[in-house]
Amino acid sequence: MTDMGTYLYAITREEGRLSPEAGRLSPEGMAGVAGTPVRALRHSGLAAYVTTVPLDQFGEEPLRRSMEDLDWLGETARAHHHVVEAVAETAPTAPVRLMTVYSGDDQVHDLLDRRRDDFAAVLSRVAGRREWGVKAYVAQAPGPVSRSGGQVGQVGQVGQAEDGPAATRPGMAYLKRRHADLRSREEAQRQAVACGERINAVLMELAVAGRRHRPQDPRLSGRDEWMVLNGSYLVDDDRGGEFAALVHRLREEGMDVELSGPWAPYSFADVAGTTDSEVPGGVR
Repeated sequence: MTDMGTYLYAITREEGRLSPEAGRLSPEGMAGVAGTPVRALRHSGLAAYVTTVPLDQFGEEPLRRSMEDLDWLGETARAHHHVVEAVAETAPTAPVRLMTVYSGDDQVHDLLDRRRDDFAAVLSRVAGRREWGVKAYVAQAPGPVSRSGGQVGQVGQVGQAEDGPAATRPGMAYLKRRHADLRSREEAQRQAVACGERINAVLMELAVAGRRHRPQDPRLSGRDEWMVLNGSYLVDDDRGGEFAALVHRLREEGMDVELSGPWAPYSFADVAGTTDSEVPGGVR
């Protein structure tokens, strides 16, 4: 018989079996990763939503190989997030990272025992709130910005010589144009960053909490513009519409602001003091 492991999706309070709205059922029994049914492990006042998976697919070495298969990875990620979102519809939820697999239920029980107070604090923080994503882009100025000391030195020499005879030479004219282009691009960058900061500050006036993430590489975002803001915001459920309307008002000429969500609070469900061997994705 194939060895089996326990795949962890999310953690809620133990009483979260039904949502208060319309008696919505728990996600128990729905299909999770690899089509396996979701179940709840209730322990220490918490409920961990899990599924049983074969370790010949979800063990450390098989996972390492499977992660290179983008089709498999995409399908598994969609199944994982589908379960997390279903759980978040029923109760305050602490999502767990993709591909978090334990050797068995006992290890999950141990996790709930040791981190009970930490999980309780996270669940209290996200109760009645959802996560929204905001990305802001501006058009890029042409040409790269140099950070090399040599080039800066050359630009400085242009300024010193521009009133002398050398100022009329073709090479010096080129350097002067280059200097102006660099200054123009750097000013555009400065203004773009300032605009991203301004948008974040405005959103934080309405959000309960926010996280700034590293701007995505254009190969991931699929866009050529500068990403000047890549943020996640925790917003009270009853202010979600207000938050979306605020993002819409922030859009202005020359800048595009994207809104996504609401989602389960992935960016705000970290457990303080958790080690690399607990909760983050991977096989335990």
